[in-house]
Amino acid sequence: MTALAVDATVRPRPARMWRTVLRLHRAALIGWAVLVAAVSGFLLWAYGPGGNAARVDWQRQCTGDMCSWSNAISLYHAAYTVAEMVIGWVPYLVAAWAGAVLARELERGTARLAWTQGVSPTRWLATTLAVPAALVTAGSTLMVLLHRLLFDAHQVPLSWSWWNDETFTANGTLAVAYPLLGFAVGALAGQLQRHALTGAGLAIAVMALVDTTLGFVRPHLWPWATSTGADYETPRDVLYGDGGAVTSTGAHIADPMCRASEKCLKAHDVTGFYSEYHPASHFWPLQLVETGIALALTALVLAAAFTLLRRRTA
Repeated sequence: MTALAVDATVRPRPARMWRTVLRLHRAALIGWAVLVAAVSGFLLWAYGPGGNAARVDWQRQCTGDMCSWSNAISLYHAAYTVAEMVIGWVPYLVAAWAGAVLARELERGTARLAWTQGVSPTRWLATTLAVPAALVTAGSTLMVLLHRLLFDAHQVPLSWSWWNDETFTANGTLAVAYPLLGFAVGALAGQLQRHALTGAGLAIAVMALVDTTLGFVRPHLWPWATSTGADYETPRDVLYGDGGAVTSTGAHIADPMCRASEKCLKAHDVTGFYSEYHPASHFWPLQLVETGIALALTALVLAAAFTLLRRRTA
């Protein structure tokens, strides 16, 4: 009988964590794929046959100030609106999912079981987040590209302003950055709560706070454009900021509300008026600055999540 030599230095091959993550969360990942497919279908339909039908109806019955929306126009607008709504809710869904999943695995002990199978806590958390984050990033990117395709075509002259919160987010890199922030917030919330429901709730609350705060400061992330004249004058399709009066020295002051009173204007030394606004050309500067802030927050929250995990498993 031939003895088989066994090399004692050969270590077992590490478990493929990414396969485990895909298997454990396949229902959520399938749901994500269905959601992306549905939104992409809505946008492609609105860009193609839906947009063509809406444009024909608009040209036929919307003349001057009178317009009666047909079913084609309403469906076209609904497809665009629903797509924006879904894209805007993705960060909240991601945060809730990450917070619930991580809290549940820590609560039930399945995370500790994985750590005994040659998977370190750091690797467990990194893979648990990285695999779904890659799939969510790919899906979000696809939806953003299709949304921009429809927005740029603008087949029916509806009120789709680039600076509306929903449109602004869905039209650029924020729709990719915010879901990543959602994963980071969920990872930290899940560890802090260790209960699925409260972990998801805390993650949603934090995301709402961040989203509201950044939405509030968004107009101030890039210098305003300014126009001056005999009255408040701004180009069309701009995000209006502030305005007031201009004195003979060029100083900007609050509007004294003199209206057409020459005496009042002279008393306040008003020679004209100014308006502050963001034109459409400021879309990408505002978008990229806010994206940078969101990614920086993502890095900070992830660092906190990994630090907390290492301390608790030391």
